[in-house]
Amino acid sequence: MTNLSFGLDEKQLPRAEREFYRDLRRGAIYTEKLDDQLRVYPNQALAAHVLGYVGMEEPEVDGHRLLETSGKDGIEQSFNSALAGVRGWRLTETDRPGREVVPLREQDVEPCDGLNVVLTIDSVVQHIVESALAEGMEKHSPSNISGIVVRPRTGEILALAMLPNFDPNNLDAASVDARRNRVIGDVAEPGSTFKIIVVSGALNDGLVRLSDTFDCEHGYFYFAGRPLHDHESYGVLSVENIITHSSNIGAAKIGIKMGQNRLYDYIRNYGFGTRTGLKLLGESGGLVPKLEKWKKVSIAQIPMGQGIAVTRLQMTMAMCAIANKGVLMQPMIVDRLEDSDHKVAVKYSPQRVRQVISAPAAELMVQALETVVSPEGTAPKAALAHYTVAGKTGTAQKAGSHGYLPGKYFASFIGFFPANNPEVCISVMMDEPKHGYYGGQIAAPVFKQIAESVANYLNIPPEDSEAPTAPGTIEAPVDNRSLKTAAARSQ
Repeated sequence: MTNLSFGLDEKQLPRAEREFYRDLRRGAIYTEKLDDQLRVYPNQALAAHVLGYVGMEEPEVDGHRLLETSGKDGIEQSFNSALAGVRGWRLTETDRPGREVVPLREQDVEPCDGLNVVLTIDSVVQHIVESALAEGMEKHSPSNISGIVVRPRTGEILALAMLPNFDPNNLDAASVDARRNRVIGDVAEPGSTFKIIVVSGALNDGLVRLSDTFDCEHGYFYFAGRPLHDHESYGVLSVENIITHSSNIGAAKIGIKMGQNRLYDYIRNYGFGTRTGLKLLGESGGLVPKLEKWKKVSIAQIPMGQGIAVTRLQMTMAMCAIANKGVLMQPMIVDRLEDSDHKVAVKYSPQRVRQVISAPAAELMVQALETVVSPEGTAPKAALAHYTVAGKTGTAQKAGSHGYLPGKYFASFIGFFPANNPEVCISVMMDEPKHGYYGGQIAAPVFKQIAESVANYLNIPPEDSEAPTAPGTIEAPVDNRSLKTAAARSQ
């Protein structure tokens, strides 16, 4: 501890003097030299992967080393310059002992505090998602689990969460793996959720109608020297029922009919193979093989979500495009930058990327996706009492260096509601679940849990006459319900 004995070692002092300094500390007002600055996150692990964390740096200025905080991940890192503010400086003269000669001071610039970063994240929605993920983690023991809530019309992210997570107040207790933002940084084969790409593209090009039929070969189809399988033995299915039952063979045949050039165009137009533009560092663009590197079987495998790798955010935004009448939006996580008086310095607006499919084609796709949560579909456990849900399941066997890994799956469900006027799109994804692995069985119930609470909190009008519970029944995890500000770091 810094003491008041002017650098003397108190242990070497006589007992009376030691007691004097002890009593002085108890009753006097004095200063202590701080060796570092402390950055506090009052909500602990809430939205930790979004906020990120800071570390200490020692930049050298005019021959002097300064100790200051610097963002190392998340918003802290990507908006470090805005948060950090500007150091003050003074141009003056000193006398021989080094004391300032105040009348000769020429310039005196006060330090400027950093700005506040106001997020689109809603603390209550974030808390809802993290609580539901924790229950899913306990029940199915995946290696990791994630959840995202997005407003399809604007691309605003209301929640972005994953487990395991970490407390940025105690980084030493968290592994590097737990601190990684898997939603934007990890890539994996999407499995059957990717069927929305080929089917919506075929509908948009007029190649198929929902009522057109394909022979699904009773679950076994040999193409380009490779066998393709369905999880059930299906015969002739309509395009709509290919989505309802998530037929691999049906999706493959639609892809074959479309051709690799158009399929590749839609894959790229939906945003796969490029970063989404989210204002967080460490985002992957995914892995989309160039057309010249496609194998003969690729045109059949890629429509079912194999031979391609995407991020969880990319797949969620693709579903949002269908919900948004075919318009792909850039995901938003920062709403604005404010100064300490809440004056807006920078305002961010929703950014339209492109029209991927026409509004009529998107409407047909929504119609097909509504059947997924029907009793005949793959995700009846995602159905809501007062809202029509449209969504898609995914169950992808994980690929390794020598082929697919037995017993290791990536399970997911992505859906939105109300289907014909979507307020929110929610994705739930589990990596290597231990107790069950079908997306409709394990991810869909977590979606439903999140959706019911979010609809309640946001007071989304029901599609029937029965109103949901008043939003006041949902309690925020902190006094301030809106976790929207990453506090500025003052200099």
